[in-house]
Amino acid sequence: MDQLLAMKVFVQVVESGSFARASERLGISTTACSRRVADLEAHLGGRLLNRTTRKLSLTESGRAFHDRSLQLLADLDEAERLVAQSAEAPRGTLRITCSTNFGMRQLAPAIAAFMSRYPEMKFDVSLSDRIVDIVEEGFDLAVRIGTLGLQNLVARKLGESRMIACASPAYLAARGTPQRPEDLVKHNCLTYAYGPPVGQWTFRGAGVATENGRAGKVGAEIVVRVAGNLHSNNGDMLVAAAAEGAGIAWEPSFIVAPQLREDRLVPILAAFESPPLDIWAVYPSRRHLSAKVRVFIDFLAERFKQSGDWTLSARIAS
Repeated sequence: MDQLLAMKVFVQVVESGSFARASERLGISTTACSRRVADLEAHLGGRLLNRTTRKLSLTESGRAFHDRSLQLLADLDEAERLVAQSAEAPRGTLRITCSTNFGMRQLAPAIAAFMSRYPEMKFDVSLSDRIVDIVEEGFDLAVRIGTLGLQNLVARKLGESRMIACASPAYLAARGTPQRPEDLVKHNCLTYAYGPPVGQWTFRGAGVATENGRAGKVGAEIVVRVAGNLHSNNGDMLVAAAAEGAGIAWEPSFIVAPQLREDRLVPILAAFESPPLDIWAVYPSRRHLSAKVRVFIDFLAERFKQSGDWTLSARIAS
């Protein structure tokens, strides 16, 4: 602790330009101020300051020690602030952007539960399926599915979902049920504007028999180019159309789960699944993360860890 105090005195002397001004700012005597720096030099075994009757200047070692001291003191200040924040209830307004589908299904009830726990919190939420520049548009936080679009941002994984290919019983009765991803090229596939390359669906093989009798390689990636007569920037619209027999939809499990439970949609290609679709909390890369953002992200991570709907995948029996 004595060394820490001496470091603070040394930094203040450098910033003030004299022992007298530093002692005045610190509220200690000039003698005590000078003694602290002298003791620090003795401890380090080298001179930090060149002293003349007219001015002070840093030695080469003193300059390096001053730069490092500034960093260490800043880190200590941040640690103390984080401890203080952890004891405070979050308050203020949190500006969030999120995709429309996930915002309606998962984020809205999470925010309601959070506000019930922390009544001094307010939320300003913008739902959009486009990738928003959260720094440019002044958002504190974004919840993103799959694509991060990282530019000087920090991301924390909240959970994961899966893409599920599905269609209505009526469509499958009329057009047949695809047995392999490659069969999709013969079907009317409903495509989403903001996903991976438009019209490109990716699956992983699960060791099932192929048409020529050989087993597909477990985990092998299969990329299929699909097309259809309906394209939209909203997954709910595509799922609703698929439920009415319009074609095959390929959407996240948290969107299609209700229709699957009600048997309005039937999962297809059960022997294949898509790569994981990660769900992220994304926020600007700032040195000091505010308590309201930190506590809300922790809350989402804990809440979403227990979500069952996201684990709904192509393993559902078809």
